[in-house]
Amino acid sequence: MTIDELIARLEDYRDEIGGDAEVRLMTQQNWPFENSIYGFASGAEINEADEEDEEGGDDEDTADDAVLFIVEGQQLGYGTKRAWDVARNN
Repeated sequence: MTIDELIARLEDYRDEIGGDAEVRLMTQQNWPFENSIYGFASGAEINEADEEDEEGGDDEDTADDAVLFIVEGQQLGYGTKRAWDVARNN
């Protein structure tokens, strides 16, 4: 999915359920969890952060600077497997 595709889908949901609706991340299809979203990080930001790391951490660079990661936050509870069926149909 591209940023433009994500924005278009979010705009559709904003029109349907409102702009104040909370956004959560559903993970692990076989044992689903609902998570908050901690934030975003681009590949470029991750790679630059590694260069700025004074301790020379052992974390790996990302393969591509032009990638946006949605970073998982706190687990909020159990999810539902039906989310994958609904997402597939969108």
